[in-house]
Amino acid sequence: MKTLVIAEKPSVAQDIVRAITPTAGKFEKHDEYFESDEWLVTSAVGHLVEIQAPEEFDVKRGKWSFANLPVIPPYFDLKPIDKTKTRLNAIVKLAKRKDVGALVNACDAGREGELIFRLIQQYANSKHPVKRLWLQSMTPAAIRDGFGSLRSEKQMQGLADAARSRSEADWMVGINGTRAMTAFNSRDGGFFLTTVGRVQTPTLSVVVEREEKIRKFISRDYWEIHASFLAEAGEYPAKWFDPSWKKAAANADNAEPDAELKADRVWSEREAMAIAAAVRGKAATVTEESKPTTQAAGLLFDLTSLQREANGKFGFSAKTTLSIAQSLYERHKALTYPRTDSRALPEDYVPVVRQTFEMLAASPMKHLAPHAATALKGGYIKPSKRIFDNAKVSDHFAIIPTLQAPSGLSDAEQKLYDLVVRRFMAVFFPSAEYLVTTRITTVAAASGRPKQGMAPPGGSQAHAVGSVGATDSHSFKTEGKVLVKPGWLAIYGKEAADEVADAKDGDKGQSLVPVKPGEMVRAEVVEAKGLKTRPPARYSEATLLGAMEGAGKTIDDDELREAMQEKGLGTPATRAATIEGLIAEKYMLREGRELIPTAKAFQLMTLLRGLDVQELSKAELTGEWEFKLAQMEHGQLSRETFMAEIAAMTERLVAKAKGYDKDSIPGDYATLQTPCPNCGGVVKENYRRYTCTGKKGDDADSGCGFSFGKTPAGRTFENAEVEQFLRDKKIGPLDGFRSKAGWPFSAEMVIKFDEETKNYKLEFDFGDDKNAETGEIVDFSGQQSLGACPKCGSGVFELGKNYVCEKSVPTDAQPTPSCDFKTGQVILQQPVEREQMVKLLTTGKTDLLDKFVSMRTRRAFKAMLAWDAEAGKVNFEFAPSKFPPRKPAAAKTGSATVKTPFGKTVAAKAAPAAKKAAAKKAPAKTAAAKVAKPKAPRKTTAASGLKPSEALAAVIGAEPVARTQVIKKLWDYIKAENLQDAANKRAINADAKLLPVFGKPQVTMFELAGIVGKHLS
Repeated sequence: MKTLVIAEKPSVAQDIVRAITPTAGKFEKHDEYFESDEWLVTSAVGHLVEIQAPEEFDVKRGKWSFANLPVIPPYFDLKPIDKTKTRLNAIVKLAKRKDVGALVNACDAGREGELIFRLIQQYANSKHPVKRLWLQSMTPAAIRDGFGSLRSEKQMQGLADAARSRSEADWMVGINGTRAMTAFNSRDGGFFLTTVGRVQTPTLSVVVEREEKIRKFISRDYWEIHASFLAEAGEYPAKWFDPSWKKAAANADNAEPDAELKADRVWSEREAMAIAAAVRGKAATVTEESKPTTQAAGLLFDLTSLQREANGKFGFSAKTTLSIAQSLYERHKALTYPRTDSRALPEDYVPVVRQTFEMLAASPMKHLAPHAATALKGGYIKPSKRIFDNAKVSDHFAIIPTLQAPSGLSDAEQKLYDLVVRRFMAVFFPSAEYLVTTRITTVAAASGRPKQGMAPPGGSQAHAVGSVGATDSHSFKTEGKVLVKPGWLAIYGKEAADEVADAKDGDKGQSLVPVKPGEMVRAEVVEAKGLKTRPPARYSEATLLGAMEGAGKTIDDDELREAMQEKGLGTPATRAATIEGLIAEKYMLREGRELIPTAKAFQLMTLLRGLDVQELSKAELTGEWEFKLAQMEHGQLSRETFMAEIAAMTERLVAKAKGYDKDSIPGDYATLQTPCPNCGGVVKENYRRYTCTGKKGDDADSGCGFSFGKTPAGRTFENAEVEQFLRDKKIGPLDGFRSKAGWPFSAEMVIKFDEETKNYKLEFDFGDDKNAETGEIVDFSGQQSLGACPKCGSGVFELGKNYVCEKSVPTDAQPTPSCDFKTGQVILQQPVEREQMVKLLTTGKTDLLDKFVSMRTRRAFKAMLAWDAEAGKVNFEFAPSKFPPRKPAAAKTGSATVKTPFGKTVAAKAAPAAKKAAAKKAPAKTAAAKVAKPKAPRKTTAASGLKPSEALAAVIGAEPVARTQVIKKLWDYIKAENLQDAANKRAINADAKLLPVFGKPQVTMFELAGIVGKHLS
């Protein structure tokens, strides 16, 4: 019987086959697996199966109401993930083979890897015994050692229980939380989708709390005193500071520490000017201290640190960085697995690292090769716990370059590859060495001048000066930092001269002019600079990723903080998707590099606080789960107990939302500047609505009754939008609305006076033209025609939210419409600008537009709008495919022939209908022909075969071979080495063997026949 090994990724399956071939014998490569006499090795591609509630518990979106909540299924069904269903079916087929008697779980060594395998095993309904391959290093020796010490299924049960429990708990909290909050927000009608989750909501909370601090921040004025001192050797800058200042003393009277209080700040202009006047032109003494310091290179990259670095250097989003890193891993084979949270390498990887440096030194990458050669020559590659540490390697090790030098990289791929390679080399280089000099320049204050002193008690003044008439001194600090030995900085092109080029006055990073011992210097220029305190910066993706990674550090409970150590919110593989999900759900906006929470985000946080379910917005929930899941892994907590607690938490969450019976949720709400359009009263915000509260702004009962919902059709107004809306009585078109069925749409909104209620009310304006129905005459005299109507040749004009033919509506010239041409100014959320409409009318089509959103799939797509004369309307026209369509097979007529993509001429296949007709006409003859002419296999001999060139022989062998066999052997090699391009399956990437054959890094399958012909004789 054979043993089926299931790895998590194809690359790991290939590594396993290479490692065990010496002991297991030769493997034969098939499409989805490798096979030897005793082993079958295959792989998933990450998660192939996901959990779902059984059908009887499945509540569709249209039925999201408290009556159907909570959803706590007694068990979970499994659902194949659509895009990987083929791979799943292949694994299930292997598991059900009659010659398979055991399974080996070779998925990644961690909780998620365990879950991937267990769900596949459950879906396949496999009863075979299971062993666990636990790998933390992918060297052949480590893999063989792993197979020599396989773990039992019993040993892994705790990890399996924790993996399933985490997955099911996330489902229960996410589904029930989202449906409960959606049901609560949709009580007044409509469908207000309000998503929550264990990771996404605490992440959003971090961003909202920062924005709240920014909005509440009150800037304060402060002053710094900057001076330029003249010595014999030249001038040097310095900044005033109070040497006696202590942080604790400065904050003694403050309830909370004030981060703005610092030793070099003065909080009164008068006092700052007095200090400047007291030292200007005066002599000063100098003391200084110099000491050497070193700076080591940063650790190797994990995914989160790589995403942060790429966002800071290149502005790449976390999603973009992951996508590029995945391409460098899968397509180019240039980087190791990117979805890792480890920043160390296995302890047996020193030889692999040395080989990688040898590859880099011999590579044509001139900006990297010399540094790799320096490291090899200097013996820099040696074991170090900072780099090689099994205890710090989780499911995967750090991201490093592979032994394959890449070629044909895009600009973005090259940038990211260089980033990883430079860090990889830098970590082995010596530390950078600096000489840091701290110079204190002291000016003695003259009699009658103010002296340096502490702030008076009370208030926020960090520094005040004492009484005039006292004699004291003023101190100025200058810090110089000189790069002595670049060390690893040389890899980044930083030499000593460059390091101090952009030095700031009185700051580190400058080379100081020398001052002789005992030399007196003079304060030449002294000025008090007025500055303002700044609010905290908004999060960028780089800083938000850091906040997610370090979320556990903010937890007060020691046990929970320990449980979340090195985990944070989400995983490196999911953090980018979490950020993108928050943007897609309109909880955040991306403006430049800043992430800004929307009104919808503030509304969600207000709701969670008001319902007292703040645990959904705190990192403590993840900390508590991680603590209990760790207990489960070690057999100290049962899966049943944990899931019962999750069910109870879910019921409590739903009950709080369902049982809330007050009119509004308490929160920090806005008072608008624009008055009520009906009575001129004050309009105030509450949880659900904007309401007139009367001229005095007392309460809603004092108002005139004017109000409207904050979230019409699922889209929450920003306060600035409401101000504009009330002022102009119209706004838009706005996107982000959803119909009751959940479909997205765009619309303009207006405030109109309603005669029945004698008040204003909000309405959607879709730009529908009602003039034709009402007979109201339309006047186009003030407009210029956009072009000729494609139907009748008359002028086309703007009307409402449409472009219409002038003869499609009543006009003075033609009261009765005779044409029906009309097209929207917004189509599937894509605004159609005037210029594009002119282009359509002039040339027949617009440019390629990229903001259409499908009503069926809800995915964005690109298309041109084009006039379809046959259909008599504007239709979509899509850009031609980059890949030529395959030519359909010609019908068989007589001795017709066709050419294959590889240049061979063969008889054309008959169409199915023609085959049937032929069979009916002459069945006997056909049968006789089949008997009379049995096919014999073609044999290739030295006389009949073609001799491959030396380059081609290195791939397929040197023996003579038929042309068709060459193509087959090439394809076998291409598939075995996984050289088909991940993005374009018709393209083939050349490896070291194929590069001499192809003559370039990539070819298409259609070029193969022509290329092969040049290598056959």
